[in-house]
Order: sequence, then C-alpha cells, then structure tokens
Amino acid sequence: MLIFGSKPKKISISLFEIAINDESRQQRSDLQNFLIVFFGPFANFICFIIIFLIYLCIGTDLLKFAYVNLSLCLLNLLPVMSFDGGQLLYILLSRRFTGHTAEKAVNIITFIALFPIAVLGFIILFNSDYNFSLLFVCGYIILSLVFKNNRYF
Repeated sequence: MLIFGSKPKKISISLFEIAINDESRQQRSDLQNFLIVFFGPFANFICFIIIFLIYLCIGTDLLKFAYVNLSLCLLNLLPVMSFDGGQLLYILLSRRFTGHTAEKAVNIITFIALFPIAVLGFIILFNSDYNFSLLFVCGYIILSLVFKNNRYF
C-alpha cells in the first residue's frame, strides 16, 4: 500500500480476520489493488523459500516452520471470500461483471471450494487417530464467512 502512496487508516485484528481499513481502494487501479492483495500470500511464499533454503544449508528443525508458511500461503489463496484468494477473485470478476454479480459468483465459488475441503477433513478424521485439524480449518472458514458479512472492497 505504501508503494502505491496510501496508508491504512486503521488495522483491526479479530478472531476471524485482520481488517485493514483503506479508504483509497476505490481510487487505485484494479492492478494496484490486485498486487496489494496478492503480496500477502506472496510474503508467506517468500518466507517458505528462505526458510527452506536455510534448512537445506544448515539442516536444522526449520522444515516444519517452512511448511507452515507454505500452508498459510496456499490457504490464503483459496477462492474463499474472506481470504486473499477470494478478494483476488472478486477483483478479477468485478472487472467484467457488476460488483453485485461478482459477489454472488465469489459466494458460490466459496461454497464449492469448501465442500471438498470438508469431505477431505472427514476422510482424514476417520482414517487417522482423530486428526480433526482440517475440519477445524473448514469450520473456521465457515465462521469467518458468517461474521464477514460479505464485505469486499
């Protein structure tokens, strides 16, 4: 945001999101907004690469921390409306459709994306020693959707 000449007006952290109030979003181009949203998950990917390279050179127990960063990157890129992937999808769709139509499309894609995650979570739960982590993530995503109230740009 600072590169494009705007500061966040307010940053608030809650259980389900980190909200950055940015009143200059409407004044920036779609490409600038896309890049700002994209660099969140990209930062996790860069951390993964750096930590993985350190792991390869030193061989310490950093591999789990590297995989956590990669997991955060991939999770945040899911096309779910409360994650950066959903915001990116909304930006792309709103270029072609109205904002209302783009919101509806992202909502539909969100639930389509969550269904296989929930099914996989149940499969992992039944085939492991009660590993419910993926179901927990799916529940967290659903709760974040409920409390987000369809807020896009």
